[in-house]
Amino acid sequence: MIKFKNIENMTIKELENKYPFSLSFYENNNLNIEGFNDLTFIEYLDHFSEDDIEQWAIDIEKIKNDFIHYLNEMMMFLGIKEDEGVDSLTIVAGNDKSGNKENFDEFTINKGEIISIVGPTGSGKSRLLADIEWTANRDTPTNRSILINHKKPDMKWRFSSSNKLVAQLSQNMNFVMDLNVKEFIELHARSRMVENEKEIIRRIIEAANHLAGEKFDLETSITNLSGGQSRALMIADTAILSTSPIVLIDEIENAGIDRKKALNLLVKEDKIVLMATHDPILALMADKRIIIKNGGIAGTLETIEDEKKLLIELQKMDDVINGLRLNLRNGETLENNKLLKENYYA
Repeated sequence: MIKFKNIENMTIKELENKYPFSLSFYENNNLNIEGFNDLTFIEYLDHFSEDDIEQWAIDIEKIKNDFIHYLNEMMMFLGIKEDEGVDSLTIVAGNDKSGNKENFDEFTINKGEIISIVGPTGSGKSRLLADIEWTANRDTPTNRSILINHKKPDMKWRFSSSNKLVAQLSQNMNFVMDLNVKEFIELHARSRMVENEKEIIRRIIEAANHLAGEKFDLETSITNLSGGQSRALMIADTAILSTSPIVLIDEIENAGIDRKKALNLLVKEDKIVLMATHDPILALMADKRIIIKNGGIAGTLETIEDEKKLLIELQKMDDVINGLRLNLRNGETLENNKLLKENYYA
């Protein structure tokens, strides 16, 4: 529950960022906060003169109490609890497909870390992502359990639709709704009760087109988007609008988008990012990697300095391949190609 001491040092702007629905309280109570964004709520209330208080029958103490009551009511309605940040996620060992215990006891991932999940096709990478999404509690085929902040997570993480722990980007993105791109983003923005809706929509479409090979606009029907365009839209939407503290990505290299740009967009300091991948560049961009074999976690590795040096060389090669891909899309021939001459021909 929010208490006034929790917010008394927050500015109007900070309150708006943390509790966007606070703007409705000001509006409903005829409180004009324009020009007062850098003041705390108490400082704003203190700006009223004695004449203002008498003329408008302003009850400062009642406004304070009503404000706290309103914030708590809205938090309850939206299914949000105060101060429930996710600082770490811990995977507790289960078993592989043969029933053997996994080759570790616990593996903890901290906020701000990127973890890659590697292994052969069918080895169980997607199963690990599913265990994390559903905060497994010894009740999945792997018998793993997931801890949040080193504790058994609240059941709300499984069943709440308004306060999701995880944003997951799967290999396939198929839309069935009869909406255009603008209407789709608007629905999500309104569900998050954002105030700067137009700016959010602009940022999402701009970011999506930065990732997609073929650009699209706000009037494009989402059912007409290609696989790469759909994935680009969902990545941009997740990065900019989602409040989920954990992002799970399943084989982003197969999306038909610029995967490095996508990862850079998703990675924020307040997120935990796990990605199943066959791509050596993405694997080495991670801080650590989990190795999956026969349905179980066979081990974990930290990205070492020599691998980081190798990553630089792999990225140079990747830039050349992406340049050639762009040449092909533009209908150009690759004979005597400038990129190849500059990088590989003597």
